[in-house]
Amino acid sequence: MIPSRWIPLIGWLHGYQRDILARDLLAAVIVTLMLVPQALAYALLAGLPPEVGLYASMLPLMLYAVFGTSATLAVGPVAVASLMTASALSGIAAPGSAEYVGAALVLAALSGLVLVAMGLLRLGFLANFLSHPVISGFVTASGILIAASQLRHILGVDASGHNLVELVTALVSQLGQVDPVTLAIGGGVWGYLLLCRRHLKEGLRRLGLSTTAADLVAKAAPVSAVIVTTLLAWGLGLGERGVALVGEVPSGLPSLALPSLDTGLWSSLAPAAVLISLVGFVESVSVAQTLAAKRRQRIDPNQELIALGLANLGAGTSGGSPVSGGFSRSVVNFEAGAATPLAGAFTALGIAVATLTLTTPLAYLPKATLAATIIVAVATLIDLRAIKRTWAYSRADGVAMLATLALTLVHGVESGILGGVVLSLGLHLYRTSRPHSAVVGRVPGSEHFRNVRRHAVETDERLAILRVDESLYFANARYLEDTVMALAARQPGLAHIVLACQAVNVIDASALESLEAINSRLKDAGVCLHLAEVKGPVMDRLEHTEFCREITGRVFLSTYDAWQALHGQDDGQLSQQCPVTEASTAR
Repeated sequence: MIPSRWIPLIGWLHGYQRDILARDLLAAVIVTLMLVPQALAYALLAGLPPEVGLYASMLPLMLYAVFGTSATLAVGPVAVASLMTASALSGIAAPGSAEYVGAALVLAALSGLVLVAMGLLRLGFLANFLSHPVISGFVTASGILIAASQLRHILGVDASGHNLVELVTALVSQLGQVDPVTLAIGGGVWGYLLLCRRHLKEGLRRLGLSTTAADLVAKAAPVSAVIVTTLLAWGLGLGERGVALVGEVPSGLPSLALPSLDTGLWSSLAPAAVLISLVGFVESVSVAQTLAAKRRQRIDPNQELIALGLANLGAGTSGGSPVSGGFSRSVVNFEAGAATPLAGAFTALGIAVATLTLTTPLAYLPKATLAATIIVAVATLIDLRAIKRTWAYSRADGVAMLATLALTLVHGVESGILGGVVLSLGLHLYRTSRPHSAVVGRVPGSEHFRNVRRHAVETDERLAILRVDESLYFANARYLEDTVMALAARQPGLAHIVLACQAVNVIDASALESLEAINSRLKDAGVCLHLAEVKGPVMDRLEHTEFCREITGRVFLSTYDAWQALHGQDDGQLSQQCPVTEASTAR
């Protein structure tokens, strides 16, 4: 029998009963109604034909349902991935052309391969290099870019650009060409959706509807906007009056086929595929973990990589664009009562039915309606207040956030997120290269030790205890040397220095060499070096080194043991032996 850890759906099917089926079906119906306009809108955002959004909402959802570990994550086209897709393909071919669509399939497949490889190699931790401030700055900037890019459809003008400066310049130059009918439709839908978002839920609650039902109806407001504007465009012949419509949407299900195998195209899209994979994974797992925690369920990040990878491979072989987990749809799925990933599979069936039956009326859907839907949806991504909060708490993280936001707006999505990651890593290296340390003394009458600059503690002029609050590695090894030797120089009568290592999780080879140098230089100065509270895994590695055999002092189980043994000592030379038996208990 195939283990459920390989195919998580097997575990979900144990005890699957009629009431669970009913919950999954209800959630699927609600999410399908929400996903149809979103799929069309995000295809438009990516510069792809509308049917590509529908295709990306079928096989990928089926595959995630089989291999995903989240009961409620709704996979499909999302705003940020669509924007990144448009940015990656902008220099490949003209938007909407056959070559452009073919490149989108390659991008989806390549993203899928990257995610699956990361999952098999258990590299989910790599997403941690995308810090929250960087992701927050990137998502906010993406929301602004997405909204700005859709204004041309609201205004009915031809204006485009790869960054905010180009978009605003193009829009301003076309203000004299605004189509009033298109503006009326787009502006009307925009205002209607904003009113629904802000007031419909509360109004329905006052009419007696439950909070959950009122929330779901409010979130399904775009469906009513699509229906009404489509009927208006059909009945009034708005397409003939210059209003841009979605146009003919091919009826039928997508055929399975391998994407282009052009190696040049694959290599040129590889960097964008990696970025889309990482951003999509971070966004998806964040949503999945948040919703899973509310039900005390567990998400396996490495299995999620595989599931999302297979979903993207499914998109690349069935005519779809890159996909990931969507926040708004996942929340709706959760609140609608989805109990298992089968809700996603049922949603895919609903999209398939819509693709077979609704393509004729969808041809009359105004693009301005989809643009307004996108703008209202991405407004939730824009969080400018987070900049102030982050800056107030950490200037370094605030700089990373602002840099990511500015680079994304001015230079585009790839530059923004790459710049943010590089800056975050640089700031991390800078911070850890100057690790916090403190000379500590004993709190009178206790076994506790605190910073001598912050507390009234006992000290000894012949004994200094330096607490090191960072793991020791190549970037901060020299800084530790300077700190210890400066401490020895400030106290001429010093006989013992104890490094309290309770916060040290790693000592790499460079740091080991620095410890050896510290030990040698202190020995020449007549000072003994001791260690205290060395963690077991760290001690395991030190035991087999020359440093452990040559250390001039001892390795103590606790800082208090070091204080008891060395406080008031007149003899500056203790045992030259590193007592492994004592240290090995500190694990």
